[in-house]
Order: sequence, then C-alpha cells, then structure tokens
Amino acid sequence: MAYTLTEIIDNFGVITLNREDKRNALSGALIYDLINSLEFMERNKVRVVILRASSRVKCWSAGHDVAELPTTNVDPLRYSDPLELGIRAIRKYPAPVIAMIHGTVWGGACDIAINCDLIIGDPTCTFAITPAKLGVPYNPSGIMHFLSRVPLNIAKEMFFTALPIEAERAERVGIVNHLVPEAELEKFTYDLARHIGNHSSESIAVMKEQARIIGDSFPINPETWEYIQELRRKVYQGKHYYEGISAFMEKRKPNFE
Repeated sequence: MAYTLTEIIDNFGVITLNREDKRNALSGALIYDLINSLEFMERNKVRVVILRASSRVKCWSAGHDVAELPTTNVDPLRYSDPLELGIRAIRKYPAPVIAMIHGTVWGGACDIAINCDLIIGDPTCTFAITPAKLGVPYNPSGIMHFLSRVPLNIAKEMFFTALPIEAERAERVGIVNHLVPEAELEKFTYDLARHIGNHSSESIAVMKEQARIIGDSFPINPETWEYIQELRRKVYQGKHYYEGISAFMEKRKPNFE
C-alpha cells in the first residue's frame, strides 16, 4: 500500500497523505513514503511541493503513531526516529514546501506542518501539540521549531495545555500564512505554488537554505546540552511516560500522580 500519493502538476508537485483509515497517523511506513516522495520530486526538479491530505478527511493527521513509540527507557524522539527524519527531509528539500491544511493537525503532525515553509489553511484547520497528554519529553529541536514560528508565550501555551489553536487564531499568531474559505483552499494553494514556481528556483533554494542555517544557529554549550538530555531522560524513563502511553493504548484517561 502507498501511504502517500504523488503527482506533478505544471511546475509544482503534490504529496497527499494516504492513510485515512488511521487518520493519517505518522507511522514509520508513511514517513518513509513521504521521504521517498520528496526524493522523487527533487529528482524531477519540482520547484514547489504541496503537502496535503484528502479533502474528504476531517483530520489532516493524528500525529505520531503512538503504537510505534517505545514503552519505556528509550528516547521516543531520538535523532533517527522516522518523524525526525521526515521533518529534516522537508526542511532540507531545495524548494518551498507548502502545507495545505484542511482539518485537525495533532501532535507530531503539527511539527511536520510548521516545518513546511508556508501553511495555507481553511476554517476547519486546528493545530495541537500534545506530548503533555502522553508524558512525552519533547526534544530540543522540536521545541525550537515552534519557537521559530510563534512567540514564546504561544509555544508554551500549546505545549502546556495540548489544546488546539483554532483557525483564526492560528493565522493571527503566525502559524498560518493564509486562511481561505474551504471551497477555495485547493485553488488558492495551487495558484500560489504556480506563482512561486515561476520565479528563480536557484535564488529561492539558496534563500531557503540560508534561512534554515541561520534559524538553526543557536549555540548551546556541551554542558547545557547534556543537562537537557538528562532532564528528558528522567521523563521517558519515569512513571508518567509509561502511564501516558499505556492509557492511550487502553483508551482511558491517564493518571499522572
């Protein structure tokens, strides 16, 4: 089964998440399909990529497939985790990647979306980052992704509450570039991709890479990095992480005593 559908239209490409039976949960298989699709686009010199879900679904993506998270004692968001590989593939793709959002975006899918270069949404879109509901200690790079997109207080609210940011507020705080009527979402996004694709691909590729490098240039000394990793280790090796994952799999409310 293909977990992503790939299409080239004019001078841009479209990658559609295709795991509707699981609300497009980001399994390893889906992420690897996404990476392969991006590599296909790059080989074909596609100047803009649109990442979307089917317009039929109410959930753009349910986020990281919790069934694939480790139960205890292992970093759930290690550098080699498929989600992290997918995020890096989007960030390093040598052309703009536009997230076209219809429906709700949860957890790791929220991280995927905000790492796209632009986000175009309709009034159904919401964004929620949910590690606090699972007892997951989010990784430093993930925290920085949000801090580079929204003000510190908004990022803290999203992480602390795990509540969705609704469409109009998402546009107001800078998550969404454009909020358009549902019936116009596809046309607006595709027209924007065509417009960008008519400009210099070499210029845009260099500007995107410069922005990525500059945005990542936050020096942390080794001692501070080790301290952060120790903080995270105490969580994913602790009771709250085990309880959060167990409660999710058992479809009950977690008891974080």
